[in-house]
Amino acid sequence: MAFSPGSSVTGAAITGLTTPGFTLAAGQAPNAVSKQYNVTGLTGTQTGVIPHGLSSPFTATMFVPSNIKVLGVPNSSGVIRSFPRNQFDLLVRKGMIPLAGQPSQVAWIRMMASVPAGCDLADANSIRSLMSLFSGLVWANTQGVSDVLFNATL
Repeated sequence: MAFSPGSSVTGAAITGLTTPGFTLAAGQAPNAVSKQYNVTGLTGTQTGVIPHGLSSPFTATMFVPSNIKVLGVPNSSGVIRSFPRNQFDLLVRKGMIPLAGQPSQVAWIRMMASVPAGCDLADANSIRSLMSLFSGLVWANTQGVSDVLFNATL
């Protein structure tokens, strides 16, 4: 399945937000190897949070490699010496105010996945497992990760 989030996304539970939800609409992707969605509406209680705007973006963008790398051929000894990697990125940006009366500044979170060429065919379930653990850790620890962004304490 392609990166195609629904028009309504339920956010993770976190202190300060009550039942956060986000309405998404297709946006203008930055290049031909990406797809972007803009947050056009908010649900639940998200006091002070504003949806996407020109001077204060709120977007989610998925990037795929512009040139997919493939696994090389084994040498005469049957050994593959080089394992190229395909890089995928998910970028979420949110404009926010650093101080009352000041212009919006953009904060972002980027997830980068680097997958060795060939694993998509030989070990697809390990890719799924990798993503499952990552997503579960982020989902289950949303409050803790958010707190770290406030106080830099692990």
